[in-house]
Amino acid sequence: MNPSNCLVLLRGGGDLASGVAHRLHTAGFRVVIVELPQPLCVRRAVSFAEAVYANETQVEGVMARLVRSPQEALTFTQQRLIPVLVDEAGAALHELKPEVVVDARLAKEPLDTQITDAPLVLALGPGFVAGEHCHAVIETQRGHHLGRVLWRGSAQANTGIPEAVSGFTGQRVLRAPCDGVITGELEIGEFVPAGQTIATVNGVDIRAAFNGVLRGLIHSGVAVMAGMKVGDLDPRGVREHCFTISDKARAVGGGVLEAILNAQFTRRTS
Repeated sequence: MNPSNCLVLLRGGGDLASGVAHRLHTAGFRVVIVELPQPLCVRRAVSFAEAVYANETQVEGVMARLVRSPQEALTFTQQRLIPVLVDEAGAALHELKPEVVVDARLAKEPLDTQITDAPLVLALGPGFVAGEHCHAVIETQRGHHLGRVLWRGSAQANTGIPEAVSGFTGQRVLRAPCDGVITGELEIGEFVPAGQTIATVNGVDIRAAFNGVLRGLIHSGVAVMAGMKVGDLDPRGVREHCFTISDKARAVGGGVLEAILNAQFTRRTS
């Protein structure tokens, strides 16, 4: 099996999706990412979706570039780049005809993903039933089953409680205090003392609850809703973590790679 003959369409280009894309690209697969006109990713320094704002971006040595059409996307995959295409309606699926579709939007519901979208359809996290919405689900919940490929059933339900880091849970997540447009006051990777303003929404401050490093912040100028996740403060204070793919994203990427190889092997031997 030659991975370069296999086109993988990733719906979503946030940090988990980008961990998947990076692993597949490095393994030789051709990868295309489709995103919203204004991506909502928080960990932008490790998200290929950032190419929508910056025209191109690089994550751990892999370059992604914004493209204007499915045809241009296919050309870029031959150049060993990851093309990022704005495709809110999902129309590119029918033009690209990928061998694999991965729903990596983490919407916690199937939305418009169908098991008939490609010969192999995978989904990340809860909200999907393997065998109904997709062929397999990849577990995204930290713990014993992280990265596991589920060919039946669903991933663990969303708890709504952020995973604890150095004893901090909900305080790590920066949320919009009101509806409005966000403006960042700091850059990802900056060290932040408790009480400092990190961003504002329509003039209302979002302040650090503890000392830490700003691991993620949604792009300035994006319209947000009250309570929406807009940033991530890391109490460990390791700046390098802001610019490298997380262990979680790598584990999930490994699960996707396993599922693709498993499906191809099964078809060859059946």
